[in-house]
Amino acid sequence: MDKVASALTIAGTDPSGGAGIQADLKVFQEQEVYGMSVITSVVAQNTLGVQDVQHLSVDFIEKQLDAVLTDIQPQAIKTGMIATVDMMKLIAGKLAKSNIPYVIDPVMVAKSGDSLMDETSRQVIRNTLIPLATVVTPNVPEAEILVGFEIHHNQDAEKAAKVIVDDLGAEAAVVKGGHLKGEAVDVLYDGENIHYLKADRFDTKHTHGTGCTFSAAITAELAKGKTVKDAVVIGKDVITDAIQYPLELGHGYGPTNHWGYRLKGLPQQRETSK
Repeated sequence: MDKVASALTIAGTDPSGGAGIQADLKVFQEQEVYGMSVITSVVAQNTLGVQDVQHLSVDFIEKQLDAVLTDIQPQAIKTGMIATVDMMKLIAGKLAKSNIPYVIDPVMVAKSGDSLMDETSRQVIRNTLIPLATVVTPNVPEAEILVGFEIHHNQDAEKAAKVIVDDLGAEAAVVKGGHLKGEAVDVLYDGENIHYLKADRFDTKHTHGTGCTFSAAITAELAKGKTVKDAVVIGKDVITDAIQYPLELGHGYGPTNHWGYRLKGLPQQRETSK
């Protein structure tokens, strides 16, 4: 048997299973990658929203990180919810000492539109984590915060992706188009070329954890040695299928279906280069 690829997620929890650490581990498993996790915050949430949150101490987060990194070395790492500046600085310090591919899902805005970070935290993400990233996966509101201008159409998304790479220092950025009208088009800039990743838009409210699922799929594929472009294309397929075949669970915005691809067989690539 070939050596199994492994991936590490650093994020908060979701006891209802649709987002956060729980979603990431499900996606890793579906993509045939061994999943590991470091918990930053314990969150009481479900499909109706967040009820409470308890942040773990930076010291204990460091102990979790060291426990993983000194034993089972991951081939890729992703971060989701990182609630405090001290957490960000700790994680950045660990990442800076490695050459492990790193995916950052910059969880900065709630579904309600409310900001989850103050300006100091935003600056730390811009200055310490994004320059270390192999791929950054913001949605439109998050990308607007990172680049400082509004995004209304795909051309704006292109500009934003280029700023994240050329000015903020990431290797690649994919600005997700779910908040824009029309087709669900994600815009990937890999440092050289712009790629449009297109999919149908589905009329469903079951979109809880979409960002986690997408970024986790990209992380899993990077862990298996895929290029950034191929990993993002596969991630787009995974999240499209997860949305297209909803589980219809919960009383609010239900979770995506992490094994949705099984309902139609192998995903078809939908990437087009510009």
